[in-house]
Parts: sequence; structure tokens; C-alpha cells
Amino acid sequence: MTDTGRTGPSALATAGRWLLAAAGLVVLFVAYQQWGTAVTHWQGQRDLRTRFTHEVATARSPGGTRRAPAAPYPGVGDPVGVIQIPSIGVDQVVVEGVQAAQLAVGPGHYPGTALPGQSGNAAIAGHRTTHGAPFYSLDRVRPGDVVVVTTLQGRFTYRVVRSSVVSPDDGAVLDASSTPELTLTTCNPKYSAAQRLVVVADLESPVAPTTPRPAASVAADVVGDPVHAAGTWVELAAALIALVVLVVAFPRVRRRSAPGSWVRWTSWLAVPAGVVLVLVVFASLDTLLPASF
Repeated sequence: MTDTGRTGPSALATAGRWLLAAAGLVVLFVAYQQWGTAVTHWQGQRDLRTRFTHEVATARSPGGTRRAPAAPYPGVGDPVGVIQIPSIGVDQVVVEGVQAAQLAVGPGHYPGTALPGQSGNAAIAGHRTTHGAPFYSLDRVRPGDVVVVTTLQGRFTYRVVRSSVVSPDDGAVLDASSTPELTLTTCNPKYSAAQRLVVVADLESPVAPTTPRPAASVAADVVGDPVHAAGTWVELAAALIALVVLVVAFPRVRRRSAPGSWVRWTSWLAVPAGVVLVLVVFASLDTLLPASF
């Protein structure tokens, strides 16, 4: 007697489908890194600019003069000021901190270095190819170009004096300086973090009073944010599990439900749910990846 019953897919075919799905997710994640993160950057810049504009207005008297030359030291995630590089079209709000969460929304000020406009080495890092790529064209900056940074203490003009390429673990570019200067860093070459591009500019404006850094802010550099990291891992694991369950259950529900039944129609809700879960996975991975400038 001939067996006409259909057998299920072989293990090799199943493995092949999962590998193709994984490859597709990798391609989509690369696309998310290039374009999806730009949305996060845009939203972050909008919020930071609103906050900074409000802080500037608060720091001035009704007559328009600054109330005090000193300014509070920004906390991690707070706006530091606005950096403008006319020669390459940069106009970005700088955020305090250079971890992944901060660099996702804009150029980040290295905690522990001088604040822009003050005495010493003020260092700022920025992405070059993802998260809005604020420093995409930093390699086009030449000696003599102007960099303007506006903080709560005023508007400060720097003049570029040199640029160089160093290894990514060269911490000397962040060393304290006896003269007021600005150091900008980003990854090099484009689409790689193998090297670090460094641009140094000297302050031409009068130096602003130094703002003491709170001890709690210094401790945060050492301790980091383990709670946030743990929460992100949990979020990633939960989203992955839910996505796998959805991918496995969705075809079975479709096959076993009768044509026209409410179960069959509502099963299509799995599609937008899957899209949301994929975006959650991508966002969690982006946060957990090592910060590359």
C-alpha cells in the first residue's frame, strides 16, 4: 500500500529557514543602525535643545543679562551646550556623557574633562556613521576653521590648530591641558572603529570661570549604570523569547483555523506585534553594544 501522507519538513530544511531568518534580521539590524538610529538621534536633539533653551532663558534676568558667570555642572544626560562647526554644517546640542545612551542622542562631553569655554581640555565625542552621524565630515575640518560652543556661560569661539589619527585606546587626547582647548573625537575610517580621528582647537574667547564637578558625578564614572544594563538584558531576552514564540505560533494558528474565522483574521495582529518586538530587540542591542564614536 502506498503512503500518500505528507511528512513534515526535514531538520535540514527547518535549520535553513531559521538561518535565513537570522540573516535577514542581521541585514535589518544593519539598516536600523544606519537609518533607524537617526530617528532616536533626532528626537533626542529636539528634547535636548528644548531643555537647553529653557535653561538659557532661566539663567538670564528679565533684562536679558546673565545672572551669574558660574553655571551648575551638568549631570549625565543633561545638555551641556550647542556646538557649531560652520565649515561642515554641524549644529548639535552636546549631552553630558559618552556612553551608548548619551551618544545615541548627540555628541557627548567626556565627564572629567573641562567644560567648554573653561580652562583646560574640553573633550567631546560624536558618532560618525550612526545615530545621526553628527561628526560624519569631521575629517574635512582644517586648521583655521572655527568651532563655536554656546553654554550657559556664554558663546565661546575656538580655532582649529591640528588633527590626527590615533588608536582607539589612546587616552592621551583626553589629558588635562594648561591652556583652554577643545578636543573632538570620532571613529576612523568611516564605518570602522579601528582608529580615532582627533581634532584640537584653541580657545580664542575669554576663559569662563571653572565649574567644580560634584563628587557624585565622579563616582558615577567609576560605578557605571549596572541597573540599566541588567534591565536592558532582561528586555532583550524577553523580546527575543516573545518573538520566537510568535514566529512559531503564528503559522500554526493560521493553518488550524477555518477560513473566515475570527481566529484567522485576528492572527494577522501578529504581524505588527512582530515588528514591534524586532524594534525592541534592535534598540536593546544598540544600547548594549560597546560605544564606538
